[in-house]
Amino acid sequence: MSGQIAVSGSHCHFRPHQFLAREDEQPEAIFQIDEGWACRYRLLSDGRRQITGLFLPGDICEPHWALGTRPTQPIVALTNVRATCLPCSTHGGLARESERACWKNLTEMIERQANWLVTLGRKTALERLAHLLLELFERMRASGLSYGQQCAMPLTQMEIADMTGLTPVHVNRTLQAMRSRGLVELQSKWLRIPDLAALRDVAGLSSRQTIA
Repeated sequence: MSGQIAVSGSHCHFRPHQFLAREDEQPEAIFQIDEGWACRYRLLSDGRRQITGLFLPGDICEPHWALGTRPTQPIVALTNVRATCLPCSTHGGLARESERACWKNLTEMIERQANWLVTLGRKTALERLAHLLLELFERMRASGLSYGQQCAMPLTQMEIADMTGLTPVHVNRTLQAMRSRGLVELQSKWLRIPDLAALRDVAGLSSRQTIA
């Protein structure tokens, strides 16, 4: 756990690019993200990376570790991260007060992964980026970290490419097209969405579909 000690209610701090968990190493704790962003990913044999999960403030990383499972993919901090440690035993188990939050978070994560699967498998580059930016905004808003129509967005274009299965060049061109249409504004690591309904239409989302 990168040298961190798992103590109930204690806080762990991670720097950008520092591992929260390594592949196949038994985690000492589940992390509830208080500040910062982290991701789960898989590397291909040629070095290409696919980001398979994104952890934002309010998320629990990873709920199923409470069952005693080992990480099958590494998790790394994308920004400075502060997290609350929820210790779990090697044979599975979690403090009772943490169980409800973990299973709620797991349910949300499963639904989010299904949405990512559909997006990667069937949507265009424009739809993929629209969906991702909407998801980020809605998740930050659910955690009380949006301000009007804007929120922090520290992801690089390379990281966005690794999430959406696109090249950084394709991401850059698509974002430029979205800016020119007035769909999004990205500046100084902040995202602003002038018209949420318009961006939902571009993402191919129904009015009732939730993505957070």
